[in-house]
Formats: sequence, C-alpha cells, structure tokens
Amino acid sequence: MSIPGVQVVERHEAEIRVMLAFAITGGCIGFVLALYLAYLFPGIPRSVLLGEWVGAIVIAAFIARAVRKSSPSVATPRGRRTLVVGSGERAEQLLREPRRAELGALNIVGLVDLDGAGMGRTIQGVRVVGTIDDLPKVAQRLRAEFAIIALEAGDLAEMRRVVNQCIAGALQFKTLPSHHELPQQSSSVNQLRNVRIDDLLGRAPVNLDLPPVRADLRDRVVLLTGAAGSIGSELARQIAPFDPARLVLLDQSESDLYFLHLELQQAHPGLELQPVICDITNAGRLAQVFAQYRPDYVVHAAAYKHVPLMETNVLEAVRNNVLGTLLVATTAVRYGASKVLLVSTDKAIKPSSVMGATKRVAERIIFGLPNLHRSGTDFRAVRFGNVLASKGSVIPLFERQLAAGGPITVTDPLVERYFMTIPEAAQLVLQAGSLPETAGAIAMLKMGEPVRILDLAEKLIRFTGRVPGKDVRIVFTGLRPGEKLTEEQVSILEAGVPTSSEKIRISQTTESAGPELVQKLSRLFTHLDVGDQERVLATLCELVPECVPPLQQSRAAVTAGPRATREDAGQWGDLLDPSHVGWRERRRGVQRHAIPPDLRVTDRRQGAGCRRQAARVGGRRQTDMGMLLATGSSAVPHGS
Repeated sequence: MSIPGVQVVERHEAEIRVMLAFAITGGCIGFVLALYLAYLFPGIPRSVLLGEWVGAIVIAAFIARAVRKSSPSVATPRGRRTLVVGSGERAEQLLREPRRAELGALNIVGLVDLDGAGMGRTIQGVRVVGTIDDLPKVAQRLRAEFAIIALEAGDLAEMRRVVNQCIAGALQFKTLPSHHELPQQSSSVNQLRNVRIDDLLGRAPVNLDLPPVRADLRDRVVLLTGAAGSIGSELARQIAPFDPARLVLLDQSESDLYFLHLELQQAHPGLELQPVICDITNAGRLAQVFAQYRPDYVVHAAAYKHVPLMETNVLEAVRNNVLGTLLVATTAVRYGASKVLLVSTDKAIKPSSVMGATKRVAERIIFGLPNLHRSGTDFRAVRFGNVLASKGSVIPLFERQLAAGGPITVTDPLVERYFMTIPEAAQLVLQAGSLPETAGAIAMLKMGEPVRILDLAEKLIRFTGRVPGKDVRIVFTGLRPGEKLTEEQVSILEAGVPTSSEKIRISQTTESAGPELVQKLSRLFTHLDVGDQERVLATLCELVPECVPPLQQSRAAVTAGPRATREDAGQWGDLLDPSHVGWRERRRGVQRHAIPPDLRVTDRRQGAGCRRQAARVGGRRQTDMGMLLATGSSAVPHGS
C-alpha cells in the first residue's frame, strides 16, 4: 500500500534539515563576527570555533529528533489518526524504522496492548493507551479512524480478536506483511496490506523439516499426477527447490499445465521439467509415461474433489478416483517406483458423499490390495481438510458473490469446516512423505478448531466495510447433496498415533484386505463397465462400511437385485476365481478375457495386437486389466 502524502512529508522534513543547518551556520558566522568586533577573535583558536559549529549542528539535530519522537502527532496534525495494535517487537520496529516520515503522515495517536501489561509505558515516544478489549472505546476517545495491526507472526487467535474489535469500533485496518513476504525483513509502513481471510483461518506456519524432505526428493525422478490443480501446482512449486533429477508434471488440463510449466521454468531454470498430457484412467498412455520416464517417486494428487458435482456424476467419480488410483498404483509397481504417496482428504473419514467414499476406497486399494502389498513399494497417504483459495473452496465463491453485490449463499447456519492454506497442505504432503513412521500408513494433520461458515461469510462482508444482513444479504440454501454439518478427524475403524512431527499423526486402519477387497472391487468395476449407477453406489457402500447418510442409504440397492456373477463380470470375472494365474503367466499363453471397448488399446499397425514385452514411445501396448487385481502371484514384477 502506498500512503498518500509520504513523499511530500519526506521532502518537507529534508527542507527543515537544510534550513536548520543554514540557521546554525549563520549563527556561528554571526558569533565569529561578534568576537572580531569585540577584539576577542585573535585569542580564540580556530579549531574551537570549528568544533562549536559542528557541535551545534549535532546537538540541534539530536534535540529535533527527540522532540519529533516524543510527539509524533505534531508532525502532521492533519494526518489520519491511527492506532498501532501491538506492543511487541514488530510494533517497536514499525515505530523506530528510519523512514519515520511515513508514520508522521499517519499521525500515530497511541498503542494498543494485547493484555494491558504495558499500560502507561511509552515506546519510541508513543504511549500505550489501552488493550484490545478496549479498542472501540479507545478509538472513540482518541477519534482514531485507522489501525495498523502489528502482531507477532503466528498470533492467529489474537489476530481474530483484533479484527473483531476493529470492526466493532468502525476502524479501517491493515496489517504488516509477514517476514517471509518481505525479502529484506522490512516492516515499512508503505508496504501495509489488507488483512486476508487466511490470516484469520490459518494456523502457525508448518515448520518443515528440510533435511529429510531434501534427502527424500533430491536426485530422484518425481512424477506428480494432477500437477495443474490447486494442490498439485503448489506441490510442484515446493518440490522444485529440492533438486529432483527430473520433475514430471502429469495432468489432462492443457492450459493450466502449460502455465505451470512456464512458471517453474522461469523460477528454476536448472531443473529438468517434463509436462505430460495424460488421463490417469487411460491405462495404455499411463504405461507409456512410466516406461519412458521411469519415476522413482510418485505423488498421486489427481482426483475429482467437488462434492455436489460428484453426487450427480457417480460413474466418473468412481472411474477417476478409484480406477485411476488403481492404475497409477499398479503401473508404478510394474515400472519400479519405490514410493507412492496418495493425496487424500478428511472427507474419507466416515464419508457421507460419493467423493469421500471414492477417496476412502483409493486408500484401501494402496494399503489392502494383495499384489501391491507384496510388491515392496512404499505406499503412503495424506489427508487434509478444506483448502483456502483452492478452485473448489468457498472463499472464491463468496468473493464473486460480494463483487456482484450479493447475496452470499450459505448452506446451513451451523455448518463447520476445518481449513488450511494451500502451502500448509503441500508441506504436510512432503513432510509425511519423508517421515519413516508414516510408511504404509495414513498421515493426518492436527487441524485445530473448526470454523463456522456463517462466521466466515460475515467477516468477509465486514472486510469490505459493509454490514451483513443490511448491506449484503446472507441466504441459507440447505445442505447440498453429499454434505454434512461437520467433518470428523478420526474414523471408528482407525486409531490415532503421534509421530516425530508435532502437527502430524498416523491414522492406523483395521480394515479388511485380501480376497474380500478384491471381490468387492471386481464387482464395483463390473457395474462401472456396464454403467449401472445404482449398483456402483451400493458396492461403494460395501467397500466403505463406515459411511454415513445420505450415502449410506444407497446400501439398500445391494439387496435389490442379484449380485454380479462370473459371466456378468467381463474382464473382472477372473478376479473372483482364487485359482487364476498371475499376470506374467497369462501373457505367456493363457487365453485372455475380452476387454471392453472403452478400455481396449491396440497397436497403430492396422489394429493388430501389440505383442511387445514393454511399452514404447509412439506405440500402444494391449493392456490386460485383469492383472491389476491379481492375487495368485507371490510378487509383482517391476517391469515387463
């Protein structure tokens, strides 16, 4: 922010300094003339006269500075009457900074302390005149109209208190940028910024343990799925500085991937980047990517995440979030990846929605599928809550509604959510990926206290200087499909275990695995192949027994008709037969099952089946989907 009048005040003070120097010099010359006329000049050494001139200038400058510090409001009595909230190091730094004229333009009339411990004392000539709780009364008494919030970094609870009191006192307010936002650790008042909603909803920054994360990523080929999304792009930004041998950015969104690639190229010119357009449900294309780049570390962030939208697009939610995860995990194992990290969500805990259930099934796949479990690949998952400013977040929606003049729509006055910032979420993923104790487990951040969405909407309205319900209406629309009032942090099937990181714990699952999981997944994919949405929902509920209404109501469809049989199962039918052979033996001569048209991948050469033993760039390999859920082989090879 640029403060009006700053340059004028600086020029005025410079003129005063020059005039003061001229006045002292003139006085010294007059003094010398007086001595000369009184015939006293010959007896006084010239060094004494020179010292007197220099000393007079120094003493005058010191006195002027002291006077100006003791009464800052005198400098520009017509400036905006301003309170500085905070009496710690940041407030003192603000008041003593060299560019003092900028403060003069604001006319600082007092300091507001957090708890009253500094009442009556003076900091850099500014008196502590009250506490945060007294802020509205202090503002009225001193006729203040503006406030600078100069709290220490991480005082988020106090930030909420201050903002509430500023709003109650009808004060306009801004805050100092945090230290990481200022390259030179400056707190210059002309860099004041608006208080952002994440200042109120976030928590103290995650202290990323850099050495383990660097050791985990350095000199490795990292493949990031969903790289162009909100979380994926932030993960890419935070992975890049740790010097991976190559960073493969995989997404099906062309434009977003293009701009992310340009951004990273400019920020990290020495990093080998490879943007890849790929749909994770395209098994043949996915195999080509893994065969070409041979990633060692796979971060799987690609997913459909919008809860109400997935309620009306059930088949695509299952195809992308469940089948896509299965393909990424099995392809990673086949091509020798040593670690796979799944980006999950807190909505997978006792899910009420299709999206939450599909992410829970994705977790079950990587931890419970026999051929993945025996592969030796390190599988992990990370859950986190709602992400501020992501494409699906409520904040951008509220901001668009405010820009249009309202109304703001809130689903229910009691609905609450846990929030975190995008950088915090990305840091959690990287830290969980590097902790030894999170291997083979689900990592979860300590989410703090939930935030009521109604309170969030009201604060956003007040930030713009308007009054909720008067200037901008708030309309309650009712819970959307798949939503619940509150999110939970632990499932009935899980136990929380602390880790070496203060903010990360492990959710240990007691879920069933093995043949039961294989059979249910086989049935799920069979119904998906034929487009039977009702039975897809029913089988999804079977796979997630801890699901709650409204999703739980779909369980009744399981008994509404006959279960899938081997004859109905198509390419998934052999999964129900525990005696079927492993995928390598099948490729050596066992008759293949039919592949549905939408999953059939053929070679370019006039449609002939490709019999190459490995995928190659430019060609297509026939993909045998049945092997993905194999249970009969003792190990899954890392290459074909």
